[in-house]
Amino acid sequence: MTKTSDKRNFGIHDDLRYARIGSARLSPCGGLAVCDLTRHDLENNLTTTSLWRIDLETGGARQLTQGNSSNTSPSWSPDGEQIAFLSDRTGVKQVFLLPLSGGEAQQFTDLPQGVDGPPLWSPDGGSIAFTASSRAEPRDPTAPYRVTRFIYRFDGIGYLEDAVQNIFVQSIHGGGATQLTDDAHLDRTLRWSPDGRELLYLASFDPDRSDLFSAKLRAVNLAGDVEEILGLDWGFIKNAGWLPDGDRIMVVASRSGQPMATKDDLWIVDRATGRAENRTADLPTGIEIQWFPVFSAANIPTAASAASVNVVERGTKGIYTVAISGAPQSRPVLGGNRTISLQDADAENMLYLSGDLENPGELCIASLDGSNERRVTGFNDDLCEQIDFARVEELQYKTKDGAWIQGWLLLPNQGKPPYPAILYIHGGPHGWYGYQYGSDFQMLAGAGYAVLFVNPRGSTGYGDEFATTLSGNWGVLDHKDLLEGVDHAIDAGFADPDRLGICGLSYGGFLTCYTIGQTNRFKAAVAENPITDLVSRYGTADMGPWGSLSELGGKPHEIQEVYRRGSPITFAHNCTTPTLLIQCEEDYRCPAGQAEQFFGHLKANGCIVEMLRIPGVSHVASITGPIRVQKAQNEALLDWMQRYI
Repeated sequence: MTKTSDKRNFGIHDDLRYARIGSARLSPCGGLAVCDLTRHDLENNLTTTSLWRIDLETGGARQLTQGNSSNTSPSWSPDGEQIAFLSDRTGVKQVFLLPLSGGEAQQFTDLPQGVDGPPLWSPDGGSIAFTASSRAEPRDPTAPYRVTRFIYRFDGIGYLEDAVQNIFVQSIHGGGATQLTDDAHLDRTLRWSPDGRELLYLASFDPDRSDLFSAKLRAVNLAGDVEEILGLDWGFIKNAGWLPDGDRIMVVASRSGQPMATKDDLWIVDRATGRAENRTADLPTGIEIQWFPVFSAANIPTAASAASVNVVERGTKGIYTVAISGAPQSRPVLGGNRTISLQDADAENMLYLSGDLENPGELCIASLDGSNERRVTGFNDDLCEQIDFARVEELQYKTKDGAWIQGWLLLPNQGKPPYPAILYIHGGPHGWYGYQYGSDFQMLAGAGYAVLFVNPRGSTGYGDEFATTLSGNWGVLDHKDLLEGVDHAIDAGFADPDRLGICGLSYGGFLTCYTIGQTNRFKAAVAENPITDLVSRYGTADMGPWGSLSELGGKPHEIQEVYRRGSPITFAHNCTTPTLLIQCEEDYRCPAGQAEQFFGHLKANGCIVEMLRIPGVSHVASITGPIRVQKAQNEALLDWMQRYI
């Protein structure tokens, strides 16, 4: 196949040219939305995030904030006349208020260490709640530090004692912020009660527990009285919100005692009795919730009788409605071969991002039943119109032990099959690939490679049995699913067996390192922020103790063989594949020592190996970090593949 249009292939830095919408909210008065939009200035190495007002009828977009600061997390006042948002224009993030009638944004908060959690207007519009540190001054990072927490640092946050977040409320009529909570947790995901007298929230990062992704569900009133509604042992709570009556609470969670990757359900909890009713027990793949990063989580849009939720199924993400009363009922209202990320809803409409393999996402609006869908932004249209994107081919294959696996191939515009091909492995292990934008996919396809991406066992979107089957079998089971996918692509005539590469980030880096210890069929490997030794990971990674117990089935001394057979370091001496390791030095999820061990073993055994070190950034910085970091990863990945394939 050769190019026939005057469009160009996707370039090495085109990923950084996309505009990316973060959060978006509907105006309570109708007809408008506000969103934050991040853009990169490649010439000046500058990233800015600004607020934009969107006219939902015409699609007209007007920029509301200017300059080089970061302006995020917009929130409409109940009367629709002001927008509260976070901005770092004064040096640390504070809440600012922007009048829609015109004029400059005014600083609202003035806390010593700034504000971390997004602003949330009270129902009467008289106050704004947020989370922040109660410390007057930051800790001196050069001073000796005594550790008392079970897990004392977390990827992307740093030292947790420094990051403790409490809840504050501040009146818009004057006066300073009033602190409502004072504990050692990171309080987040605030929700005002319908009567405006309380705030529902998740108290996360318990200092005495290792399961840092879990949270307690609590409520605090305006006098600072705290009530615990659900404890850590109730379940793995991801999100929560009030029902309009104020007596019941929606909770998105999987119940305790279930294997890691068990689906999340929508529960209705009676506050007075604690009785919980599962409203999505019959929904096979459960609910997908944007519950992380720690300090933000979208509300659960709820009409009079139903909630709107995201659901991942077989490489797509759509929107379902879930009945909150009467007989349990879940039904799809928006779908297709794309990724739909719900942002907000009112009594009539849903606002959401719709993305695919070619575009990270544009804002769309539709009626609550999925009708009258229309796109309302086109921030990336000019870029997309320039590019001749790779063609996608969906694959289905059955493994030797009877599992059905779904995968995809991006096929380059130049050359002819069989193409040089790169197996790109997702993280998690309970992530998923499909009809969503992947940062490196189009770049590699634009450079002439077929890109194979697969959802092996352990991936989400295929039900609990498929997602939880990796317990005790990290690497051992799923690397075989991937290799059979490579065989399928070769047998179909798409991939050249003599020109194969392999790469991945996080768990994808783990599987890259594991696989090249099992086979020498790949000509090049790039493992980014990998886990290579499950024993040392247990004691050094932020989610090591809890994650290992959940995923592997026990502690290292209890199941030594499971840790040994699942560790890439066990098989490193077999590796002959030229390998590039990319390591962020402040990665606490997959600490730097993991890549360093693998590097040392490969070097000592005569395998070609190099390591790209990235100082000062955490786990996924090559996707979300500074421009120079993203450029360095793109250039290193492509160079290594071109050098050895």
